[in-house]
Amino acid sequence: MPVPERPKAAAPPAPSAPSAPSAPAAQSASSAPPTLRERRRATAVREILDAAELHVTENGPEGLSLRAVARSLGMTVQALYHYFPNRHALVTMLVTKGYEDLFAAVQAAVDSTADSAGGTAADSLTDRPFVSRLLDAAEGYRGWAIAHPERFKLLFGRPMRGYEAPADGASTIAARRMSTIFQNELFGGFSPEQLAAADIPSLSPQFRAHLDHLPPDGPGALPPPAITLLMEAWGRMHGMVLLEVFGHTSFLGDHQAEIFHVAMRNMLADIHRRIPGSANVVEAGAV
Repeated sequence: MPVPERPKAAAPPAPSAPSAPSAPAAQSASSAPPTLRERRRATAVREILDAAELHVTENGPEGLSLRAVARSLGMTVQALYHYFPNRHALVTMLVTKGYEDLFAAVQAAVDSTADSAGGTAADSLTDRPFVSRLLDAAEGYRGWAIAHPERFKLLFGRPMRGYEAPADGASTIAARRMSTIFQNELFGGFSPEQLAAADIPSLSPQFRAHLDHLPPDGPGALPPPAITLLMEAWGRMHGMVLLEVFGHTSFLGDHQAEIFHVAMRNMLADIHRRIPGSANVVEAGAV
């Protein structure tokens, strides 16, 4: 499902062994192994990122301090600036990693449905009902948020006063990857014609024109009625998770997981009822 755009910096290169002596002397720079300096820098970046992530977990996003992160690593703030020029740059990479970890959790939850059925993530809908996959994706999303509440707040709140995500940053790719999982599992069993004929209130010409200009590698690949349904599904799922993360459903005690599962099934049934030809979808995919 769509997620707020956040900056995503490129992940630091992983250390690799030097190439064999027989490697061509004219090997291009793009294929050359990282130098010792590059490997040391990558290691330092990972250590700083891990320390900052722990700091966010313990103190919340608003408590992130470069001085505290540097002190925990036995380095000066000036030395840390060699790797991250300011706090915004560090937040950018933290948000990036958060989206990547959340994506991995959701993907693993979806893949687990295939594993339990003895199939693969590429199995057809007849082998793996997409209703159960969508519910598993939602459970994976909730599970990661509950396990990492402060990191979740970092992704979907404002990390600090004055922070602005770089426009069209690489994190947009991570957001679209996340969206694609839910998009595929929500609409994977329907044709473009079915999605275009979904029963929704009429959209204004201005709104339709706006939707026509969305990037084609995300929700923009869907007909406007399907984008509307996707945003509704996203709001209902994300809203339930936010309520739990911020403690607003604690009065339910140990039954918070159950109410989430019921809400997701209701949401899925509501949306699929509006798509022509989906009368038996929820029943066929019941879990």
